[in-house]
Amino acid sequence: MEKQELLEKNSEKRTKCMVYTRVMGYHRPVESFNIGKKGEHNQRVKFIESKDCL
Repeated sequence: MEKQELLEKNSEKRTKCMVYTRVMGYHRPVESFNIGKKGEHNQRVKFIESKDCL
């Protein structure tokens, strides 16, 4: 089954996902950012901290 077909088939089960990021010590939804800040957020390098560092 193609990805698009699968998405269309299950569209009624999908819900909107809110993405938050930490800005100046508190969390804000990325959806409320202006267009420039959204672009900046998309360019950020994401990483996963290994368990060895803990």
